[in-house]
Amino acid sequence: MKRFLFLSIVSITLFSGCEEGTLNFFTLDQDIQFGQQLDSAILADPATYPILSEDDYPEAYEHLRRIRDELLESQYLRYANSFDWEVKIIHQDVLNAFAAPGGYMYFYTGLIHYLDNEAQFAGVLAHEMAHVDRRHSTEMLTKQYGFSILLSIVLGENPSDLAEIISQLALGGTLLKFSRNNEYEADEYGVKFMYDTEYHARELAGFFEKLEESSSNGRPPEFLSTHPSPENRIEAIEAVWQSLGGKTGETFPGRYQQFKASLPANK
Repeated sequence: MKRFLFLSIVSITLFSGCEEGTLNFFTLDQDIQFGQQLDSAILADPATYPILSEDDYPEAYEHLRRIRDELLESQYLRYANSFDWEVKIIHQDVLNAFAAPGGYMYFYTGLIHYLDNEAQFAGVLAHEMAHVDRRHSTEMLTKQYGFSILLSIVLGENPSDLAEIISQLALGGTLLKFSRNNEYEADEYGVKFMYDTEYHARELAGFFEKLEESSSNGRPPEFLSTHPSPENRIEAIEAVWQSLGGKTGETFPGRYQQFKASLPANK
């Protein structure tokens, strides 16, 4: 019976990986499980990840979820109804955001305060959503750990390796540093997710232009330590936007100021 289960899992996961153009041994349910475990690890470490309470900052979370929900209407999302799409705000003056499998996404107050308008922030959120929807995290796990270890985790035989993976993800280890191809694909689909909304999808490029300006004026932002340089990404984003028709959307600077005002000042 165990051998039959082994062969079934191998067949299903390899077929799934080939169908998506990548090798990924995880099922969608396992993506969600990993995301839930990572989220639990983050919530258990408030010293490293001071998550803002929704009870204390309901307006901030209302803005965040409104932006998320608008992007979830995109026709380009594969797993809009499959993943949890949880969003949390980390109260630190850090210019970064990250996503975990299954739709768990985290945004630092430093990043939110840094941006100029809601379309720029929607671009960042759409980019992180694309990492989740294209299943980049579990693709990287597959490459990092290989067949035998991941199969033992799938079969529930190796909890120590599972704990190690969760720890690395929660601490922002190398597994969260996606490949250049992953980043370009997240940019592409981020633009596509935005294009189906009221937002000006080109503002994802505006975000990277702002990063370039900050980097040239001094110390590179934290975002650039976990993401590739904006070099060539702005042109690639514009090419995707133009290929979709080059529609000019809204940036909502006033509404974004309300979002920023609902947050505490940076630490």
